Amino acid sequence: MELKAQAERNLLALKENPYPGRGIIVGMDETGKFLVQIYWIMGRSENSRNRIFVEKKGEVKTSPADPTKVKDPSLIIYTAMDQIYYNSGTFDENNMLVDNVFAVSNGHQTTDALCVDLKPSLTKWQYEPDAPNFTPRITARFKTFYNYPTVTEMSILRKSPVSDTCERLLFKMPLTPGFGHCITTYTGDGNPLPSFEGDPYVLPLTGSMEKIADSIWNSLNEENRISLAIKFINPEERGFFTKVINKFKAV
Repeated sequence: MELKAQAERNLLALKENPYPGRGIIVGMDETGKFLVQIYWIMGRSENSRNRIFVEKKGEVKTSPADPTKVKDPSLIIYTAMDQIYYNSGTFDENNMLVDNVFAVSNGHQTTDALCVDLKPSLTKWQYEPDAPNFTPRITARFKTFYNYPTVTEMSILRKSPVSDTCERLLFKMPLTPGFGHCITTYTGDGNPLPSFEGDPYVLPLTGSMEKIADSIWNSLNEENRISLAIKFINPEERGFFTKVINKFKAV
């Protein structure tokens, strides 16, 4: 009961936050059958707002809504969600037989997060070079196994508040039916924007894929929200369903 109350309080706090920036949620639906991934983007500038999500076979990419208005695509156009199916005989660092990896991130590090071991793959990255904000890179993934429980990992690469050092934090989160863990790029609006602090926080994931997508979308600031993608994953059947919500339409 306390977990549910905490999740509802966190959802309310998200709704009252004018600018959490980009966000990732990973967890499990209330039936315990599906793993859930959610990713959203927000924007204040014309360049950041000129985006939509495009989905094909489970791969979700950002794309310009109007290509003629793109100013700098380097940090806004990337693959946000993807997956890889490993062949039998692939083992991870703990000598466990890996089946699938489903990754989601707020930048170009998504592809690297599909490798068997997450930590080494993120050493080549650091926070984004968008001074003065120095936006954190946030990443999450599910790693499923043939005969072991799913591992849920989340990471944040953020600038130290006292130097140019990149703080690299990696979390392994529990899976509880009906709940997910959330990490965002910012704690709120500001100039510069304040980076996310603390651990990933719990949010409710109740109802169908459509209901969950609408609940999170409607909890994002209406003026600043841009796009949201949700993926329901059935690890036993190696299947998934994806839904995308875009504020704008492609020109």
